[in-house]
Amino acid sequence: MWFAQVISYAGDQFAQVAIAILVYRRTGSPLLTALAYALTYLPPIAGGPLLSGLADLFPRRRVMIVCDVIRMVLVAGMALPSMPFAGLCALLFFTVLLGAPFSSARSALLPDVLPDDKFVLGSAIGNISFQASQILGFVAGAAVVSALKPYWTLATDALSFALSAVIVTGWVKRRESPRCDPGKRPSLWAVSREGVTMVFGNPVLRTLLLFGWLAGFCIVPEGLAAPYAHSLHGNALDVGLLMAAMPLGTVVGAFAFGRLVPPSGRVRMMGWLAMASCAPLIGSAFNPPLWAVLVLWALAGAGGAYQLAAAAVFVQNLAPEGRARAFGLAQSGLLAVQGLGIVAGGAVAGVVGTPVAVGLAGLLGLCAAAILAMSWTLRRSDVIAATRARSGGR
Repeated sequence: MWFAQVISYAGDQFAQVAIAILVYRRTGSPLLTALAYALTYLPPIAGGPLLSGLADLFPRRRVMIVCDVIRMVLVAGMALPSMPFAGLCALLFFTVLLGAPFSSARSALLPDVLPDDKFVLGSAIGNISFQASQILGFVAGAAVVSALKPYWTLATDALSFALSAVIVTGWVKRRESPRCDPGKRPSLWAVSREGVTMVFGNPVLRTLLLFGWLAGFCIVPEGLAAPYAHSLHGNALDVGLLMAAMPLGTVVGAFAFGRLVPPSGRVRMMGWLAMASCAPLIGSAFNPPLWAVLVLWALAGAGGAYQLAAAAVFVQNLAPEGRARAFGLAQSGLLAVQGLGIVAGGAVAGVVGTPVAVGLAGLLGLCAAAILAMSWTLRRSDVIAATRARSGGR
């Protein structure tokens, strides 16, 4: 599953660069180029909670394979030079849309492959792989596009989906559908509605979900990296350093948190780390030099390691047959708050300046994290007791 994930990450990074270049070359319009990029956010928000329920109705391994095969065909169509712009956008929309059931199926299957505390370590490895792909992917993607040209790069992305399907088919164990009785299979709408009720009707799951959605505040620095570098009279290299600071901090924090802190300690520290993921950003409002901004943003990224504990406890409080719906709701909501956070941060930056906008995002995030931390304090005792029981008293 990790190999399939890494191959898909690489292909997607290359494709994002290729699509941006291809759309701009064919239209000459920055607006249309931005709209094409927005299509990577909109489909999961619109269809994620609904389609994620497929992985609770059918075997999750099968859902992953079918999604990979369909996406391979769609991206192969995008690689055709004769494909019109409208067709390219439609294919891109449905390709990204199918990422929702694939990700939900993979997330729901991972606790079966890595039970108990192994899930936290596996999640950390997956998170590190994702952050590393963000740090290196765009640079490598630009090199690949330069060498192969956009259409051939999209063909490479189609090949990555094919390889992912082959790997999942050959090396992931067959498992039964969470709902084993096809004769009593509910509708997809009913399954999705049950997922929303299941998460928001449970105080522990609801708090954990909101912990994850704090990323809507933490994403603001990444979205404003270019204007922030401009405010420091920096260059393109400074933009890259700013964009890499938080992912790098997250990689280090996730590794240390997953390896050095026992399971019960992770649950206990979660509220504090959530606040630490926002608090350093407040310092940006005071116009520190570049090196200080990089340190502050890296510290904020390291604080984001609390997401590992939140994900683990989230899984442990879910029934196996409801995992995919819950993960789909969490992932779709995460994309929504990240998109809104970037837009709101940009709007505020236009009024008060980029450094102050980042500082305000950190302040608002800290307030929200503090409220969630106080709520979590009332509920974490039972969670810690259950965690200790599963991990042999640690």
